[in-house]
Amino acid sequence: MGRRKIEMKMVKDSSSRQVTFSKRRTGLFKKANELATLCAAQVVIVVFSPGGKPFSFGHPTVEEVVERFLNQGTPTKPSIPNLLGDTPQDERDVKKLNHQLSKLLKELEAEKQKGEMLEKEMTKVEGAEKFQKPISDLSLVELLDLKKFMEGLQEKLWSRADEMEVSSSLLLLSQNPVSIKAEN
Repeated sequence: MGRRKIEMKMVKDSSSRQVTFSKRRTGLFKKANELATLCAAQVVIVVFSPGGKPFSFGHPTVEEVVERFLNQGTPTKPSIPNLLGDTPQDERDVKKLNHQLSKLLKELEAEKQKGEMLEKEMTKVEGAEKFQKPISDLSLVELLDLKKFMEGLQEKLWSRADEMEVSSSLLLLSQNPVSIKAEN
């Protein structure tokens, strides 16, 4: 069974017209995407459904191509995508990654400052001053005290690491929420 030749006239049945519109719109957008991909063309298509709902396709974006059209073909500004040969989405991704990098660098600097503060505080910790001399100069009692002190410190560090891991996981989840779909 082959394709039937369709007479080019308006489809009278409204539900058939809507189905035809949806299928043809998809095909039209697919062809526009192929044209943009194969020929490196900038393409915009705006279509209104029989019900008046607007649909648009643009490569790289509708806004960029419309702005170029309104400026009579002259590019508005050299952008990162034009330099890289990529899309505006890539430019947004680069900006987002740069923002994340600067945020992480600030966090790193804050952690360094916390580390320096902790080192200063360690000298103030009760009992820590007796461990300032070289380990080879400590007596057996002092070594046992050092061991007990270090075990307590290790326990505090593990507890703090767990807290940081939980808060990091919560931060990641808040930035990238995971949706769980219930199965029927």
